[in-house]
Amino acid sequence: MSQASRVGMTLGAIATAMVIAGGHVFTQAADQPTNDLPNPYETISGWAKLPAGRTWGSTSAVDVDKDGRSIWVGERCGANSCLDRATGQMKPENTILKFDANGNLVTSFGGGMLIFPHGIHVDRDGNVWITDGQDNAPLPAPPPAAAAGAARTPPQPRLGPLPGATKGHQVYKFSPDGKLLLTLGKPGGGAEPDYFYQPNDVIVGPDGSIYVSEGHGGANSRILKFSRDGQKVVQVIGKKGKGPGEFDQPHALAFDSQGRLFVGDRGNNRVQILDQNGKFIADWPQFSRPSGIYIDKNDILYVADSESGSVNPGHAAWKRGIRIGSAKTGKVDYFIPDPESRVAPDFRGTSAAEGVVIDAAGNIYGAEVGPRALKKYTKR
Repeated sequence: MSQASRVGMTLGAIATAMVIAGGHVFTQAADQPTNDLPNPYETISGWAKLPAGRTWGSTSAVDVDKDGRSIWVGERCGANSCLDRATGQMKPENTILKFDANGNLVTSFGGGMLIFPHGIHVDRDGNVWITDGQDNAPLPAPPPAAAAGAARTPPQPRLGPLPGATKGHQVYKFSPDGKLLLTLGKPGGGAEPDYFYQPNDVIVGPDGSIYVSEGHGGANSRILKFSRDGQKVVQVIGKKGKGPGEFDQPHALAFDSQGRLFVGDRGNNRVQILDQNGKFIADWPQFSRPSGIYIDKNDILYVADSESGSVNPGHAAWKRGIRIGSAKTGKVDYFIPDPESRVAPDFRGTSAAEGVVIDAAGNIYGAEVGPRALKKYTKR
């Protein structure tokens, strides 16, 4: 085991993040929720304007354009899916939307292509990558009701898409004007060693390699690293588990200025840091349960927690919201809390931002699944 792995496991065992910054060592106790931090932001609701007659659906996919001002969003057709499961038909709305700095819709495309837009990434050339995290397989009939007093068998994680899936579980690359440039994965998905099943996020690395994280509650949790042209899987990183370099719902991906890969390991309530070949460097539980992560040019780390205390009662002491800190030191400095204050068992919904991004002016944008909104946060 590498020294970095031993250090990471020790930090996890004592639940403490120790950081050296400016010649000084400080400690941020990771077993203590980072809830009581300053919030220097005010919330702007209704910033992004949809066409007349269209309402916001769920969204977890948000990124900033290469111009630093415009915002790209993947939206789920006014609901939480673009598939009408009653009829098996796709809804016609465009799912990939671009808004200018004033919130005006300037471009949209992707109608009829994506069932469940989930993760989005704008590369250095302005191309838009997006993952489709569900399939169109007919849902199985529910199991018969158990006899009174009989033990209930918990559902088992799925290994891959159900029979009959012909669409979904793919990754698409579009030009900024909506031309499809590349498709990764089989239509309808595939189980390991094939791909994808529940792709969560996609990002292009510093050398042009393509990274796709998959596993959204199923039995698989891994990152696939592709060649620059997307034609070959060059590495499979991680597996489902709780150890260093293992994942449970690797929900979000980001690179810092050093080229380190940050993974929102949501099911394990931590951010993991890897090198570009998947070697474990560290894990940071102090940013809570990460649904979305973004790192700006100054190595400020933004982490969106949409599930603590509601979907995940085991993490109930931690509040949902956006935590802001340093990708260099791991210190959390600010917290934008979710206005929804209910916790489990009274509230079982996802709330607050699930995707998060920052524009060049320092405004934060949070893509919300449960509230079905795109919120903007500006400095007070």
